[in-house]
Amino acid sequence: MPTDLLDRVAQQLPQLIRWRRDLHAHPETGVHNPRTQQAVRQALDGLDLEVAQGRTCSSVTATLRGSRPGPTILLRADTDALPMTEDTGLDFASQTPGAAHACGHDMHTAMLLGAATLLATDLREKVAGTVKFVFQPGEEGCGGAERMLDDGLLDEPADAAFALHVNPNLPSGVIATKPGSFFASCDEFEITLTGRGGHASMPHTCNDPIPALLTLGTSLLSTVSRSFDPADPVLVSLGAVTAGTTTNVIPESGVLKGTLRAYTPASRAQAWARITRLAESTAEAHGLTCRITHSYGCAPTINTPDAAQQSLHLAAELLGPERSVELSSPVMAAEDFGYVLERVPGALVLLGACPPGTSPTEAAPCHSNRMTLDEHAMITGTALHLAVALTGLHPRA
Repeated sequence: MPTDLLDRVAQQLPQLIRWRRDLHAHPETGVHNPRTQQAVRQALDGLDLEVAQGRTCSSVTATLRGSRPGPTILLRADTDALPMTEDTGLDFASQTPGAAHACGHDMHTAMLLGAATLLATDLREKVAGTVKFVFQPGEEGCGGAERMLDDGLLDEPADAAFALHVNPNLPSGVIATKPGSFFASCDEFEITLTGRGGHASMPHTCNDPIPALLTLGTSLLSTVSRSFDPADPVLVSLGAVTAGTTTNVIPESGVLKGTLRAYTPASRAQAWARITRLAESTAEAHGLTCRITHSYGCAPTINTPDAAQQSLHLAAELLGPERSVELSSPVMAAEDFGYVLERVPGALVLLGACPPGTSPTEAAPCHSNRMTLDEHAMITGTALHLAVALTGLHPRA
């Protein structure tokens, strides 16, 4: 691995910042990000890369053929924003109402563009094998990874896959990950309990769903998680509880909406069974009917142990051992890179990007309307992309 990767990327930082700020000011949500796709295409224009666009989403895949045979490495960046309002006060804050890059995908995209540029030009003769630069929309619960897989992302098999995610609550420039389960799955559910409505003065003539709704909500938040080994936890969160329209009417029905997160497929399946039993038994005990709908979201992100360790080894070699951190526990957030890692050995890592003048514990987190990042962390992230592309994710003898 070249010893001057950080210096090479540092010289490129002004361009990375320009790319990032342009994307930040013009965020797009979901699986169709046409302006972002055009910006990525323009940044790649003129490079000796095979560039393809997605059929069912606005993805871009750029393929670099190295100077000699070797493995195929997939490097991925997500491109989509969140459907929310930004309140950072930045000069380059979102100009798109109701959309904001509050999860750092603008930086992910800029870093991968930087890596593609350097590998396709100055470092091309050092590339053995094939590098695929994958720009994926729709990571934020919109099925972007699955669409890209359906579009043929892995028709040419990959030997390893790598992605990074910025984190404002880690010191800037630190790389952190762990082998095995790293990010959780995230599924959504909606439970409707239906009884008989009526006048609030005559509850005995009704079958009020509200007491059952409250009982079920408490049970979901407490007994589900306590049914699992703390070493393999699950998390149920309620985001909406809806019943009734006014003070003197007992409603006919009430609704609970929430999410289920788990680190392993087995605990995910067991938790769904537990939620279903609780809902049905609560409804039966109160003489109500119960309707449960759920949608499977992101799969758990499970790092291949060797790939995670090699990521940390490369980070230590590149940055120093103090900036390469093996985490002791996984993260309850979700990431659809897990779908790729179900099919290809690889790893997801966190890139610390705590903004200057703020401590990691006080920085606004991802998905906050006030989240900001240290743009200098892009030097670290881009350099690590380069190191993975040049070295691979298989431990060296």
